[in-house]
Amino acid sequence: MSSKEKSKAPKAGEKITGAQALIRAMEMENVDVMFGLPGGCILPAYDPLIESPIRHILVRHEQGAGHMAEGYAHVTGRPGVAMVTSGPAATNMVTPLCDAYMDSVPMVCITGQVPTSAIGTDAFQECDTVGITRSITKHNELVMTAEDLPMAVRQAFHIATTGRPGPTLIDVPKDVLQNTMEWYWPSDDEVEDSLPGYKPNTKGHARMIKEAAQLILQSKQPILYVGGGVLKARAASALRELAELTQIPVVTTLMARGAFPDDHPLCLGMPGMHGTATAVTAMQKSDLLIALGARFDDRVTGRVNAFAPDAKIIHVDIDPAEQGKVRKPDVPIVGDCRLVIEEIVKAIHDLTKGGVEQADLQPWRSRVSGWREQFPLHYEPSQPGNALKPQFCLEKLRDAAPEGTILVSGVGQHQMWSSQYWKFNEPYTWVNSGGLGTMGFSVPAAIGAKVGRPDKTVWAIDGDTISTFNTCQ
Repeated sequence: MSSKEKSKAPKAGEKITGAQALIRAMEMENVDVMFGLPGGCILPAYDPLIESPIRHILVRHEQGAGHMAEGYAHVTGRPGVAMVTSGPAATNMVTPLCDAYMDSVPMVCITGQVPTSAIGTDAFQECDTVGITRSITKHNELVMTAEDLPMAVRQAFHIATTGRPGPTLIDVPKDVLQNTMEWYWPSDDEVEDSLPGYKPNTKGHARMIKEAAQLILQSKQPILYVGGGVLKARAASALRELAELTQIPVVTTLMARGAFPDDHPLCLGMPGMHGTATAVTAMQKSDLLIALGARFDDRVTGRVNAFAPDAKIIHVDIDPAEQGKVRKPDVPIVGDCRLVIEEIVKAIHDLTKGGVEQADLQPWRSRVSGWREQFPLHYEPSQPGNALKPQFCLEKLRDAAPEGTILVSGVGQHQMWSSQYWKFNEPYTWVNSGGLGTMGFSVPAAIGAKVGRPDKTVWAIDGDTISTFNTCQ
């Protein structure tokens, strides 16, 4: 947090500028840091920021601000905030917004806009920011009056952090920041009433949960297929309880590394085209896939009609649009992963207390163990006088790093080596661009991660460089 004293809060009904209202609203949302780059249209918002306890981190390019906000959000679970000006600054934010949208990262972006009287005239550094970003944000809004700013901020944070997390954007014309308004702060009820069509379902259907528990107990070759939604739902502890209760092997996707400890005997590593042979084979041979916060990505499934052909599917996801999008589930459950997993655990306990026995999984676990021994991750060691292998370098760095080190990766082969050869035993220690595959992600995201978790060692791994932000201030 900044060493500056907390700014004097305006009282309800007090006249303040839109810029003051914007920054005060950020304070009310408990924002402690903001990544940004000032410019003409957003400049009025920087005046009240001087007196605010919010720490502002100046970037050299707007895309970096977005990726820093993402890195911060990845490791803290709190929404990252970026603030930039209009036109090219807003378009430079398109890549991090799309990245956050694809990886379900909570993020709030504030962009400046030309004055309301100039909108639509092709004014200097004008662009249709809302139109450009509509398909890559959960919600965006052009705020046309200073009076609307407090509600717009509350809506943006509420939508970014509830349901399936994701980025939101507020576009603010320069004159709206300069105009005055009477300060107010919307209540939770007022915010919900202002969004009548937005009501994420977090509690899974009771009948579907019972059906899932029954399938789990009947299955002889089940696999827990764990995606990034488990981390977004803060469900790592619930996942471990389910796995240890049922003794079902676990695979963790690229977005879910760390959701289940790599050193746990039930962990099979990462599935898909860059995964372990054991994870891939176990999924293909399974008779039940319990997909938790996973989206059946093409890098995992390959040809969908040949993916896990004999497996029934339980699919838990908070986003109803994911149900049946790639693979039709036998038991679809729309709800928050943590809450649903906890309810499945309760349902399993109830069924077993009622006399239902779980199928014997010992033969299945023995087969899986055999594959693990037969097909470990392997690379040919470097010969004397030759260049060191990247896998070897990663193993050495991994073994020298403190427990709980956060690893941030760029995109490419080094990303795959990092996800394979690092050991992720804690959640929120792996940060990467999974869905969009954004080049240039690692360094700014690592800065954001270090800002969010200054107590942690943070390493950035990229294609031809390894950087540390252990002393980043």
